[in-house]
Amino acid sequence: MTLPPGTPDLAVLDLLVSVADAGSLGAAARRHGMSQPAASMRISALERRMRVRLLDRGPTGSTLTDTGRTVVAAARTVLDAARSFNDTVTALHSTDAPRLRIAASKTIADHRIPQWLAALRGIRPDIAVSLEVDNTTHVEAMVRAGDADLGFVEGPHPPPELGGRALGADELLLVVGPTHPWATRTVPVALRELVATPLLWREPGSGTRDTVWEILSGYGPPAPPAAELGSAVAIVAAARTGMAPAVLSSLVAAPELATGALRRVALADGVVLDRQFRVIWRRATPPAGAADLLVQCATRT
Repeated sequence: MTLPPGTPDLAVLDLLVSVADAGSLGAAARRHGMSQPAASMRISALERRMRVRLLDRGPTGSTLTDTGRTVVAAARTVLDAARSFNDTVTALHSTDAPRLRIAASKTIADHRIPQWLAALRGIRPDIAVSLEVDNTTHVEAMVRAGDADLGFVEGPHPPPELGGRALGADELLLVVGPTHPWATRTVPVALRELVATPLLWREPGSGTRDTVWEILSGYGPPAPPAAELGSAVAIVAAARTGMAPAVLSSLVAAPELATGALRRVALADGVVLDRQFRVIWRRATPPAGAADLLVQCATRT
């Protein structure tokens, strides 16, 4: 289907509507970034093309004729349809853009995800990523429910019923504040002593908590917590006061140890506490496309 002869272009219709809205040809010209004579010439060309008179031109200015007002009403409908068309095309581009929903435990979100997303953006800047941050248990639940394409968690074991890949170990350090008696201790702490000591613990569901609890439980029931806190930041703040020892990720503890705000306490017999970082996914939908690229970035860095 071809357009009928004499069909005007959208730009001149927009100019004509601006004459109606702005109240004068001169104001409409300024709105469109052109001179008044240039605007007048465009309207005159439109009149010739349509074979109607749209403006009454006089010494005091130009006003719409009755025919001009009718054409303006029809032009508004055409222009609204054109804007709707452009919005639809824009939405199609947005829909086509790859989207990736990820969820991560707090330590990984703070200390690893930014590097991985920067690497991903260097490869595919068009991928739109959304990130939810919660503890390991909730991240696993989001992946199982299909609310996240990938999850990044830590803990002593791979989550059941999910696929995944290990991304490396993270060392856990025993730390205290400078005023705690263990800050100047020269004898390493045995795990049997540590299990009997009230510690600052993360909330249930935390991968750090699950790892430490499992290790210490091999030496007896862990002592009741000195406090259960919902973030590593809160544990650091409490440990600084000398309230109780804490076991923290080396990633979290490093800045505090560097400034002396926390002190590392040695463990007996060269014991090293660590836990695995993992990326997880639903077994029915292993990583592909954008998800696979992010897994590759996480594996390399």
